[in-house]
Amino acid sequence: MNIKPLSDRIIVKPADAEEKTASGIIIPDTAKEKPMKGEIVAVGKGKITDDGKEIKMELKVGDKVLYGKYSGTEITIEGDEYLIMRESDVYAVI
Repeated sequence: MNIKPLSDRIIVKPADAEEKTASGIIIPDTAKEKPMKGEIVAVGKGKITDDGKEIKMELKVGDKVLYGKYSGTEITIEGDEYLIMRESDVYAVI
């Protein structure tokens, strides 16, 4: 992928939506919920504070993360769906 996020932004490949429930019921495409977990595929260098100090990123490429349901902006790169969001939009690393 030839895209590099700036500052404290990350690019996440969302996990596939669940195809069926725990009891085995198949979920149609219209009823699937957006996944709230994914894998980081690119990270920026970090945030620069007002006094010029650099805050390095805690997240790294390959981390599997949980994020908010409506976090980030959806983008399409070479036919694949990704989310671009700030590091602060990530709730946890799994």
